[in-house]
Parts: sequence; structure tokens; C-alpha cells
Amino acid sequence: MSNINKSNQFSQEFWTVTAGDLSQKRTPLNTPQLQDNVQKDVYKIIIDPADKHQDWLGAGAAITDAAASLIWKQSKEQRSALLHELFDPEQGAYSMIRIPLGSCEPASQPYYTYDDVPFGEHDSNLAKFSIGEGTPGAPNATKDLKYIVPVVQEILQINPAVKIMASPWSAPAWMKNTGELKMGGHLRFGEYTGYSYDDKDTFEGVYAQYFVKYLEAYKKLGIPIYALTIQNEPSNAAAWPAMIWTIPEIANFGYKYLRPALDKSFPDTKIYFWDGSFNVLNTNLAEQITPQQATAFDGFAFHTYDGPYSNLFKGSRAFPNWKSSMTERRCMLEETPEDASHIMMGLIGNWLVRQGTSSIILWNMALDERGLPNMAGSTGRRGVVTIDHKTGKVQRNLEYYMLRNFGQDVEPGSKVIGSTTYTQDGYTGGIGSVAFLAPNGDIAAHLYNPTGKALKAAVAISGQAMKWQEVTVPAWGTVTLHKSNSKINTSSPRSDEAFKLNPLPSNLSEDEAPGKGVNKNKR
Repeated sequence: MSNINKSNQFSQEFWTVTAGDLSQKRTPLNTPQLQDNVQKDVYKIIIDPADKHQDWLGAGAAITDAAASLIWKQSKEQRSALLHELFDPEQGAYSMIRIPLGSCEPASQPYYTYDDVPFGEHDSNLAKFSIGEGTPGAPNATKDLKYIVPVVQEILQINPAVKIMASPWSAPAWMKNTGELKMGGHLRFGEYTGYSYDDKDTFEGVYAQYFVKYLEAYKKLGIPIYALTIQNEPSNAAAWPAMIWTIPEIANFGYKYLRPALDKSFPDTKIYFWDGSFNVLNTNLAEQITPQQATAFDGFAFHTYDGPYSNLFKGSRAFPNWKSSMTERRCMLEETPEDASHIMMGLIGNWLVRQGTSSIILWNMALDERGLPNMAGSTGRRGVVTIDHKTGKVQRNLEYYMLRNFGQDVEPGSKVIGSTTYTQDGYTGGIGSVAFLAPNGDIAAHLYNPTGKALKAAVAISGQAMKWQEVTVPAWGTVTLHKSNSKINTSSPRSDEAFKLNPLPSNLSEDEAPGKGVNKNKR
């Protein structure tokens, strides 16, 4: 709990603990007393404010059509309470979201894009472009206007500073060689769909304008888009909206078509490269992208479903001026506390941030008690929160607490700073840590225990008298600390509401936690 500690240079401190099994859920701790010495079996963590690394942009999750539908169908009071709990700067303070540019999976509506005409026809002027019809949130509204737009509008009313990243799963079918939204296919590269041989009349030129029209439509609704990716999971020919891009194709499209199109009316909109998993990043991106092409991009986006996770460096170190963003990962409804903690607190919340990640965006903000809705019959997955599809009641998953650790204690614009760690990968070894220095001088840190037994840690700050504060970090759990000379957000999560989880036999689930079983050496 927050209290004055006159022996410290900080007047206020706020410490919490979250256990891997959620027997403790950001439970406030009394501020540990300063002491001169610690026992030998205690992990010593030194935070070094002079060792500055990347800027921290924020954390959050995806507002998919599925997630938005569950949130929007809650009562007005339920929805307001949940969105404030998540995004209010005085509560959870989540600061980033990702939204699909057209349909993705999971979805509550049949798949669509914003310019659906029959294959064989062209709409080169995008005259039929529409993100939906009707008033946002109305029962007869369609496409994005049905659920995504009204939910995002309410989020921005609560916290206008939330950054939004948008990603397409597929171009309109008539722009693709297959004529289908699903099962991959690729853009009709080098073909023409206009009245000349100009770049603007290629399918690439028209598709670049498709992004511009999307940004214009959302701007009119009061929704600014901070960043785009060109394709979600470019190597995945999935049984839902999907499209295949090679790395050189993404680089060429971004440099020759999309960046020039954005520069005419949306020059501040960022473009992040990749937006897929590490398993296909077999060579350094610098070997496949020219320095000129790299100037079109502002960051490197990646998912963490597949390893080896060290392939991160083949992207993040290729162009050091790019910011790195983890843009997708989720757990299953029946994930063990150990496995879920290794994914969320260990790999993502600890190791990736230590290796240069500037933002974390998990997958669905919400799914229901079955892992639905979706169009593909894929069950068993869970969101950051679980919403009962009949009553609108809410339960909070480990993902919620991981994101709240960042949102509530780490101000966007902070610097990641040096801190001692005893885990090389985030999910094996001893206590791991990440630490942050806010613009106002606040210090925040997370300590993660990747083992199945409680471990003791002692924290000290370099540059001060070497005084230690000792805490116990529970099994697969996290202790957070926030030191300040200003007001600290000491709000607490709401309590879960009772309803029965009903995980049907998981379908299409191949996810595994890092370090799990025989796959440990494959990561």
C-alpha cells in the first residue's frame, strides 16, 4: 500500500503481488523496510536509472469484432464499468489497442472487407468503399460500425491518448489472385486495374489508396490511427481472411506505394513491418530489405506463437531506429498457471521488454466462457477478460493482470532502464526483472518468478545509499513496485463475477507455452 518512507528519496511507494494461480491479484503489499544487508538465498536486484534503453509506448490488447461484440452487448452500466477499469488513467490505464482493418478471426459477423465486389469486376476508384452502414452501435449497423467503432469511440472518450494500431487480414477478394478472402492467395502484383500504366492504376496502387480511405473514414468518426501494418501473419494461408506476402514484397509495397500514399494526407501514421511470428524469420531482415525501403517503416511488429524467440534479433537489430512491438499472443481457457505465466509474465512481460520491445498488444481483449464468438468453429481460446455471453458478467485472466502491471505503474514515455536478472529467457532460472524511469523521475519495476516455489528478492537502486527492500515473489508470480514523489495510482481491480467456464474440447489449438515439455529445446 502507498505510504511515506522517509529513509528513501521517494515519498510514495506502491507495491503489489500477483500469484501465477491468481490466489493474489495485484494485492497491495506494505512497503518493505530499507535494510543494510540481505541473506545469501535472496536474489539481489539492482535498478540502474543511468542505464537507459528504449522508450516505452504502452500496453493493451486487440478490439476484434468478436471482443467488441461481447463488450457492446453488455448493459451500458456493465460496459462503462469494464472500459473504465481497463482504460481509465486512474484505473487500469491500458494505453494501446489493435483493431482489424476488415474482417479477422475471431469474428461475430460473416467475413467482409470494405470494398466487396464479385471477382472479375474491378472497383479501381474504390467508389464502393465503406466501413459499414448505419449509426455506430445501432442494431442495424454493419461491418465496423456494428461493434468495433462504437466500442473504440467509448474507449477514446475515457482515454483520448490510447494509441491504435490497425492490421488487415486480407485485401478485397477481387484484388487477389485467388478471388477468395480465405486460404491465403496474394495481391495481383504487377497487374493493372485502371486506364493507364501508371503506378496508381496497379493493384498495388489501388490497395495503397484502400488504406488511405480507411484512415479517412476513421478520422471522420473521431478515431485516429497511430500505426498500420501491411498484413497480419504474412506467411499464414489460414481458413479465414488471410493473404500471403514475402518479406521483399512487403518492403516494396511499403516503400513504393503505401508510404508515398500516406505522406500526402497522413504523414504521421506509422508503418510497422512484418506482424507475424518468428518461425519464418530465418535470415536477418537487412539481407532482404534495402536501406531505402527501410525508410518507409517506423517499427518491427511480431507475434510470439512460434519460436525460436531469438529470431527477434533478426528483425529488431536489422534497423535500430525501428521500434519493436509485440502485436499478438493469447492463452487457452485451460492453460495451467505455470504455462500462462511463462507466456505472459515471463516471455512477454519480462524477456521481450528487456530485449528492446517498446509496446505489448495481446490478442482479444475479451472472449466468452467458451472462447467464442467466431466464424471458424475455433474454441478454447481466452481473452484478456472472459465475458459471460448471456449475462455480461466479467472474469479477469492472468493476461489482465500482466497488462495492468504495465498500465497502472508504467507511464507511456518512460525509459526502460537497467536491472539485474537471473533468467536468460524469462521462463527458466531465477528471478527476472524489468525496470522503468518515468519522465517525472518515478521508478517502476516488475519482478517475475519463473519457478514453482516462492523466492525471495531484494531491490536496491543504484546511485542511492545501498539499501535493500526485501519481498517474496510467489510461484510463477510477479511483484511490482512504483516509487514516486507525486501521486500514485493505487486503484485495485474489481472482483470477478461468478459464472461457469465451459471450455468445449479445444479446436485448432497448437499453442504451447515456452519451455513446456519436449518442446523446451525447440524454442
